[in-house]
Amino acid sequence: MDRAAVPAGEDGRRRIARTDVLLADPRLAAAAGRLGRGVVKAAVTGAQRRARAGEIPPDAVADAAVGALPPTASGLRPVINATGVLLHTNLGRAPLSDAAREAVAVASGATDVELDLETGRRARRGRSVLAALLERVPQAEAAHIVNNGAAALVLAATALAPGREIVISRGEMVEIGDGFRIPELLAATGARLREVGTTNRTSPDDYAAAVGERTGFILKVHPSNFRIEGFTRSAGVAELTGLGVPVVADIGSGLLAPEPLLPDEPDAASMLKAGAHLVTASGDKLLGGPQCGLVLGRDDLVRALARHPLARALRVDKMTLAALEATVRGPRTPTEQALRADAAALRERAERLAARLRLDGVDAVPVESEAAVGGGGAPGVVLPSAAVALPEPFAVRLRRGDPAVMGRVEDGRCLLDLRAVPPGQDDAVADAVRAAAR
Repeated sequence: MDRAAVPAGEDGRRRIARTDVLLADPRLAAAAGRLGRGVVKAAVTGAQRRARAGEIPPDAVADAAVGALPPTASGLRPVINATGVLLHTNLGRAPLSDAAREAVAVASGATDVELDLETGRRARRGRSVLAALLERVPQAEAAHIVNNGAAALVLAATALAPGREIVISRGEMVEIGDGFRIPELLAATGARLREVGTTNRTSPDDYAAAVGERTGFILKVHPSNFRIEGFTRSAGVAELTGLGVPVVADIGSGLLAPEPLLPDEPDAASMLKAGAHLVTASGDKLLGGPQCGLVLGRDDLVRALARHPLARALRVDKMTLAALEATVRGPRTPTEQALRADAAALRERAERLAARLRLDGVDAVPVESEAAVGGGGAPGVVLPSAAVALPEPFAVRLRRGDPAVMGRVEDGRCLLDLRAVPPGQDDAVADAVRAAAR
């Protein structure tokens, strides 16, 4: 019988090295300096437990502990997104660009986030990223940043409509995911919702009839995760700006300017040009940046939000500011590159990758695929794509691999859609599939 399969017994347990001896192993001692003693000790304890159970020989405990160490002190693991969903909420939505990652690394140390190095005095927090946003969206007089898109809307309701009414169409009272609903979110601020119109039809006259002395603002919410078709009518921002109250447009997905590939997706510049007084949006969707919420618009309204006491609780950290500025100023983001990927180039990649895997005996076939934007953006938009089809059991094996590869299962096959996979990761995908095949 294999020595590794024999229970250690009393003699074996005596031969299992003590924890302090194992922690003195140079490899584990170095890891403790990088990951922390607690993380390394947990790996050692787990390896000792395996030795006592007879799963590994007693003299293999140190090697097993080293092999069980995580790559970082965080429990988060990197995942290659081969689902065909560009902004996958469960995978953290938009991946950051190299420029944004470098900016985060710099910002992780001491920085001048609230300091003017010329004068040595306190300076406005996030001043450079706010300037970058106003350069990209010149229609906005001012900008403010909070920790996510929902927070931007909550801050607007709290600052502009405390104890007052927010006029909103019944067709725009949406659920934004994970059970959170716009009506409940707004009601939690103390504002009262004044519903107008019907699910499928709301006219400017409906809004006009509802606006009164108690109105805080009119809210236009883009239904970013569903579509209503057929006998419909909605009022545009331009039709509502003359009613004597602010119009707040929640565009959701975070486009700063029009995107020709997504003509039905609203953007901040167009909403402000149409007359919106404030625009709220997410930073980690089509903008391709970190999780944050953007507020753009009229100077006095933005200042009212920024000076409200709740603004401090919703404030973003220095690393988010750095990543957002690098996203706004920097090169094309991975999200933009994936959105604009050429379908013919994707097919060629799928064919090359499948051919490589077949040489290793893997049942891999290039197939056409359909990708989606995801992340609550551009519902119904289909992006032609290409994938490598594998036997269905690969889906679980790849998900549990290192690095993890997340595909999707269709018609009994595991599809690895390449639209959201940068070309530079094709080798990693091939290695992961080979490991899963073994």
